[in-house]
Amino acid sequence: MIPQADHFSAVARAYAACRPRYPDELFTYLTKVCRRHELAWDCAAGSGQATLGLARSFRRVVATDASKAMVAMAPPHPAIEYWVATAEASALRSSSADLVTVAQALHWLDLEPFYQEVERVLLSGGILAVWTYGNQTLHEPAMDRILRRFYHEVVGPYWAPERRHVESGYRTLPFPFPELEAPIFIMEQYWTLPELLGYVATWSATQRFREVTGEDPVETLADELTPLWQGPPSTRCIRWPLSVRLGRRPA
Repeated sequence: MIPQADHFSAVARAYAACRPRYPDELFTYLTKVCRRHELAWDCAAGSGQATLGLARSFRRVVATDASKAMVAMAPPHPAIEYWVATAEASALRSSSADLVTVAQALHWLDLEPFYQEVERVLLSGGILAVWTYGNQTLHEPAMDRILRRFYHEVVGPYWAPERRHVESGYRTLPFPFPELEAPIFIMEQYWTLPELLGYVATWSATQRFREVTGEDPVETLADELTPLWQGPPSTRCIRWPLSVRLGRRPA
């Protein structure tokens, strides 16, 4: 597996600013399925996209990421500790966490040693929850066609092989515990065109395209979308399907 830091350290500031937020309903659900709410470990937390949501319900949250640059962009919160650490060596005490989460990063991890670390850190009866979101839709056919072509054809050859696990909703990855059936969640944002383009610019495939070709494919995408975005409203509703897998560690 390719370390997460190799994909996102160079765009840590943009990643923190441009990635979509997870729905409140997801964190409400995680709170309900957890038996205790003392400690949550947000693994491969990046710049804290999921961490703040966990801090609403857990007395203490430890967010770890292998990238120092990403951790430096995370927002401060009195209940949150940000540590630079790998997924397989969290430095947390054994049998200390009530919940372990991985948001949009499981496909980058070396799963066997990570799952061993989860077994060590997670309390009996604790929850492991992982989630991922795929390609966005605007429900405006002309713009959706342009974005699909960009995803599949323009930067498509530059996606890492691990991307296939995102597209399958992580169903192609092994999971260590008996699973609970999670509800269906939808991520939704109202974005301007610059906000959408900023998000697309953080894709690992977009970054790889730039590195290989020396050109920025987002500039061409902006030229294609701008005429279709003219006029009110200035923001468009953008949605992503959110795939969640979670399980409880047996007693």
